[in-house]
Amino acid sequence: MSEPILRPHIIDRVVARRGRLRWFDALDPRTTALVVIDMQDTFCAPGSPAEVAGSRDIVEPINACARGLRALGGQVIWVLHANSHVGLRSDWELFFNHVVSEEVRARTIESLTPGRQKTWGELEQDSRDLTVFKNRYSALISGSSGLERTLRSLGVDTLLIAGTKTNVCCESTARDAMMLDFKTVMLSDCCAALSFEEHRATLETFVQQFGDVLTAREALDVLGAGAR
Repeated sequence: MSEPILRPHIIDRVVARRGRLRWFDALDPRTTALVVIDMQDTFCAPGSPAEVAGSRDIVEPINACARGLRALGGQVIWVLHANSHVGLRSDWELFFNHVVSEEVRARTIESLTPGRQKTWGELEQDSRDLTVFKNRYSALISGSSGLERTLRSLGVDTLLIAGTKTNVCCESTARDAMMLDFKTVMLSDCCAALSFEEHRATLETFVQQFGDVLTAREALDVLGAGAR
């Protein structure tokens, strides 16, 4: 059996503070979007410049969650990362000049070229799904993408966050979602980081201050309750 994500002392702390663990007992699937972040070649492909090997392990849980949410009348949105560039100059110089080495920088810039990005091939897409492109960790920070406008126009008030990395783009987007008054759930079995420790640390922080941490199955059960 896999190790529980949320440790007992974290659960006890949360319950002592607010009297319960979960934020939401029921959610309306018709106003819910599954937001799947950065599940693309740059992060998912073996040997890619920003590979997160664990991203390939969350494909099936994401597919199952997407199927379940579509069946309940919810929306699936694929968020892909892209940075425009001229030569080795990009639209995010701070990141590319300080976070990665020169060799990795060139490969990563090339791999994130706009127009090339597509969802990882093992993920199941549907004609009803939408795709949004971002150029910063958070898809909801000003200027990063059109995600917030898309969500508002669809009447979405609840987000299920999936993708990679748990502790970078997923966490950044999820935190900003709560700050913008979206009900937010991080899906523990649909997010991947470079280590279990980083994955857990993000989810334990999130459940204390920002929203729920649920498995895909648990989230679908909560959405099913909201659909009744």
